[in-house]
Amino acid sequence: MRRKLVVGNWKMNGSRTANSVLLSGVVAGLTPAGAACAVCVPAPYLAQCEAELSGTPLAWGAQDMSAYASGAYTGEVAAGMLLDFACSYVILGHSERRAYHVESDALVAQKTVAALAAGLTPIVCIGETLAQREAGQTEAVVGAQLGAVLDAIGAGDVARIVLAYEPVWAIGTGKTATPQMAQDVHLLLRAQVATKNAAAAAGVQILYGGSMKPDNAKELMAMPDIDGGLIGGAALKAADFLAIVHAAD
Repeated sequence: MRRKLVVGNWKMNGSRTANSVLLSGVVAGLTPAGAACAVCVPAPYLAQCEAELSGTPLAWGAQDMSAYASGAYTGEVAAGMLLDFACSYVILGHSERRAYHVESDALVAQKTVAALAAGLTPIVCIGETLAQREAGQTEAVVGAQLGAVLDAIGAGDVARIVLAYEPVWAIGTGKTATPQMAQDVHLLLRAQVATKNAAAAAGVQILYGGSMKPDNAKELMAMPDIDGGLIGGAALKAADFLAIVHAAD
């Protein structure tokens, strides 16, 4: 039985004061035996997370990292730097990184290899745009994105990754992915993982990242291959984030 995992992606939001209120509110509402949960925050706030979350059930991580360990890469953050702040997770290949920073499938795969080598758990994001969805290219697009990662890692590392399906067409567009539509893609992804390591595929957590909210979380996570959520806007309010976490309990 896969344990549910709920991860908050704060994106480019936060302040020291607001973060403290949000983190303390989330921690106060967690139940130790419930779903696993984490927050992935802007890099400047990782030290604050380490200071305020150490010893609590709430893990933390980063929103991106470099494929390189060190060097002349101004503005980048290396895996070793994330480890300095006791990060557990790092989001890789988020749709916003792919769109705004033109990150390729190959680069996301490189970053995944680097994260695994450092001992971090990569949350590898996969998803298609509205144009790709309407052109019937969903399976090809998500297959290529996941395939690049699977080709780059060893079979033994399959169990160490987390996947997040984010249908870009269902985020902020007014269009909605039904639980069954989401499940269909999650099932495809798990089947593809099985081609690399059949034994590990059953245990890989596949999160849903298409605007999961308190009012749809339970129905989505009732699907057999949806193992939790990668939460955007709802992660910025303790009550909303906790409602999603408890829907996964």
